Amino acid sequence: MHEPEPSVATILVIDDEAPIRRMLRDLLEGAGHTVTEAADGRAAMKCLREQPSDLIITDMLMPEEDGVEVIREARRIAPETKIIAMSGGGLKGKADFLNIARCLGAQRTIAKPFALDKFLEAVKEVLQDNGPPSPAQ
Repeated sequence: MHEPEPSVATILVIDDEAPIRRMLRDLLEGAGHTVTEAADGRAAMKCLREQPSDLIITDMLMPEEDGVEVIREARRIAPETKIIAMSGGGLKGKADFLNIARCLGAQRTIAKPFALDKFLEAVKEVLQDNGPPSPAQ
């Protein structure tokens, strides 16, 4: 017998940079997932309320609501949704934003720029993890 294929996931990609959203959408759809995009946290929360997602992939630095607000709000309205946070830096540095994301309950963090194969591997691992979302220890 062979191992069953992982089920297709519904993924919400949030990033204020359209080329990054487009690249991630193409990559994730190529892996068989259904993808919704949002340019900021406010639009993302509207999407999440209208259509639940299995996974949220959010940038940490965005206008309107940033990644911190996205994670907090997602934990409140859809606590079962898994989260991957990504950051390219900013004045404080990407490590600080990614540490905050882990503390708020992101299952995985990814520093930009990242290798696409490593990104897909992280998505697969997070989707296969059946444990409840919880803040990092």
